[in-house]
Amino acid sequence: MTEATPQVRRGRSAEGRAEIRRDLVTAAVDLFTDQGYDETTVDDIAATAGVGRRTFFRYFRSKEDAVSPDHELGLARIAAVFADAHPTEPLLSVVLRAGETVFDLYLTDSGTARKRFALVHEVPALRDREAAMVHHYRRLFTRELGLRLADVPDGDLRAAVTAAAVVAAHNQALRRWLADGATAEGAQECVAHFRKVAQMLPLDAPVGLEDVTRRLERAARNLERRDGSGHG
Repeated sequence: MTEATPQVRRGRSAEGRAEIRRDLVTAAVDLFTDQGYDETTVDDIAATAGVGRRTFFRYFRSKEDAVSPDHELGLARIAAVFADAHPTEPLLSVVLRAGETVFDLYLTDSGTARKRFALVHEVPALRDREAAMVHHYRRLFTRELGLRLADVPDGDLRAAVTAAAVVAAHNQALRRWLADGATAEGAQECVAHFRKVAQMLPLDAPVGLEDVTRRLERAARNLERRDGSGHG
């Protein structure tokens, strides 16, 4: 009789923890879709993912957290881009890179993204959580930009305007991709669509507030014409 080789617990490695998190997210999205959000419990999600209830709460605070992208990772990525950017890199380039680094949270698993897209529209609790996270992203961009525009005329306004526009463009690009079926082929177009916000941002040579207002109004009209779908 041979002695059984002890199995290494998945949660002891970074790869294993990432795998458990993915399994929990997949289980939550599938269960919410198949049997309903209110009808699904944390125990259901944990059992479907093959882990215990205690393990679930090591990764998520609640069942609505389990169906959302890893926003903490997204916020950390944005902060890291600003922190690590070379002092000579144009601020516009830093802003675009920071925004683009979050796309992987959605684009790498189109199947889950499509189901999540539908759920956010159908479940008020999920919709409210996504709206709250939009605020967190906008606040982070505003803070980082405010530090870099402190000596620029109307720097605080430019920071707030840029943050709002970047987050809005990011969400609008994702909405287009999701509404079009969230295909792998459309991922590059999603990012390219987001980059169009560059020409709408008040980060170039100093301009007056009236010009900023006109630019924002023009950008808003363009976005409304290009897409009427919603996400969150």
